[in-house]
Amino acid sequence: MNRFFDRYCRVLDGLIALLLAAMVVLVFSNVVLRYIFNSGITVSEEMSRWMFVWLTFIGAVIAVHRRAHLGTDVLVGRLPPGGKRALLIVGHLLMLWICWLLLKGSWQQVLINADVTAPASGFSVGIVYAAGVFFAVSTFPLLLIDLVRAIRGQLTDEELVMIKESEDMTRLEDAAEAGKPAGRQAA
Repeated sequence: MNRFFDRYCRVLDGLIALLLAAMVVLVFSNVVLRYIFNSGITVSEEMSRWMFVWLTFIGAVIAVHRRAHLGTDVLVGRLPPGGKRALLIVGHLLMLWICWLLLKGSWQQVLINADVTAPASGFSVGIVYAAGVFFAVSTFPLLLIDLVRAIRGQLTDEELVMIKESEDMTRLEDAAEAGKPAGRQAA
């Protein structure tokens, strides 16, 4: 099952790259057309904004899969494994509930806005709210699998803390695992 989600996230990585490239092309072209030719692409701003919304939600799905969300583990890191496991279970139950709320609310917004057309493109505004549906549907099974593994006691002590303290700490940990000296690395 993990292999499926790895492939799924690789596809999402590619989709993010395409969305980002399209955003750059749209915005750059619009700027050039406005300042040089006193013209512009009417749908550029609207489509770029929608792409950014989708890019954010797609990236959040990948971050959940890779456990890459930033946070603080001051409390959780000091607990024994049983305490870490209990907090992880409570946290995952809350996140599943939030995913359900997001799915329900986003789906309602998709239905409400299905007939509303965007001013510049004429596309349905429901497309924007569908990003929330996509996120909830994609994230729910990821969280559910981790919850089941936690309940069964199949998570390692490191997996019980599912956040990263900061990007700098992540780089240091990655360097330590790779056997490289910790220090500044080229980005």
